Parts: sequence; C-alpha cells; structure tokens
Amino acid sequence: MINRLKILYELQKIDDQLDELEELRGDLPKTVEDLETEIDEIKNTISEKELQRKESMGKRKKNESQIEIATESQKKFKAQLYKVRNNKEYDALTKEIDHTEELVKKHEAENNELADLSKTLADEIDEIKPKLDELSDEIKKKKDDLKVIIKANEKEEAKLNTQRKKLESQIKKGDLSAYMRIRKAKKGKAVATIKRSACSGCHNIVPSQRQLELRQNNRLFYCEYCGRILVSAEISESVAV
Repeated sequence: MINRLKILYELQKIDDQLDELEELRGDLPKTVEDLETEIDEIKNTISEKELQRKESMGKRKKNESQIEIATESQKKFKAQLYKVRNNKEYDALTKEIDHTEELVKKHEAENNELADLSKTLADEIDEIKPKLDELSDEIKKKKDDLKVIIKANEKEEAKLNTQRKKLESQIKKGDLSAYMRIRKAKKGKAVATIKRSACSGCHNIVPSQRQLELRQNNRLFYCEYCGRILVSAEISESVAV
C-alpha cells in the first residue's frame, strides 16, 4: 500500500513540474487557438461570399441567354405582324410580343440586382481580406514565440513525460481514474499532504484521528473538505522527484 501511495504522490510531483513548464507558455497556446478559430471563421465567410458571387454570375449569364432568346423571338413575332391575315393572328402575335417584352424586362431587372449584389459582395471581401492578412501575420509571430518556448524545454518535458508514462503503468486503473478526475476538478492538484495538521490543498484542519490513520499508510484517504487524495508526511518526505 505504501508503494501505491508513493506512486500517486510521485505522479503529482511530476505533473506539478509539467504544469510549471506549461505555465511558461503563458496564454500563447490559447491565443494561437483563438486566432486559428477567428481565421477559420473569416476564411469561411470569404468562401461563402465568393460562392454567392459565383452563383450570382452564373445566374446573370443564364438570364442574358434568356434575354437573347426572348429578343430573337420578339423580332420574329414583329416580322410576322406584316403577314397576318386576320385580327385573331394579330392579337396572338401581339400577346407573344408583350410576353417576351415582360421576360426581357424581368431578366434585366434581376440582372441589375445581381450586379449590385456581386459588387457588394466583392467590396465586403476586399474589406475582410486585410484583416485576414493581419491575423495571419499575428498568428505566425505567436506560433514562432511558442515554438521557441517549447524548444527550450522540450528535453525536460520529454523526460518528465517518459517518467509519467512509466508511473501510469504502475497505478491501478481505479486510482488513476480518481486521480485524473480530482486533478481536473482542482486545477492540477489531486494529491495533498498534511502540513501543520491541515490539508496542503485546501488548508482545512484534518482531524487528529484521521492523521493517525493516515500515518499507517494502509489505505487511500480523501480530504473531507476538498476531496483531494491525502498522503502522510512519511510518504511525501520519501519521494524525491
């Protein structure tokens, strides 16, 4: 049991050192992540607007084709007016001429709206792109700064991670699960020691009877206030990491 407690405390000490290395990076990882998200959003916005422009241009081209067809039909109908033999034929032709005229006006009006939309989208894209360039430059600098920090500590971090992996393989699945759950809930600190009769994690006094039981090192104890795993001074003093 003592070995079981020692391994948990050793794991906490290694995680403390890894957390310190992580802190050296400051808010750079979060800043890079936020910048990446913002850049992706801007790229998606530009892509959507470019797709709208493309669709607009395709629709305009289709309308122009329809205008050309309607105009040609209108010319034929007008030419046929001189060959009509009765009012019925004349009325039918004028009806077709009016219909093609309406089609031409409809497609031209729609194309004017599409042209305005296309220009608006182009202007919006031109307005957004400088921001994208600015963010791209910024994230490059932040990533370079982060790489420098990571590079400076990569050997130490690799060594600690190797030690951590080795310890993890020696810990019972239930103990590791509890450790990780508490570590997540308590901002990294899952294992606490007794200092001046108090839990080193939450600083609440540990009852004397519980302290006596802890010194026996024969089972896992949890702080009744903060829920951290408690280990005796004997365990903490025997571990040098």
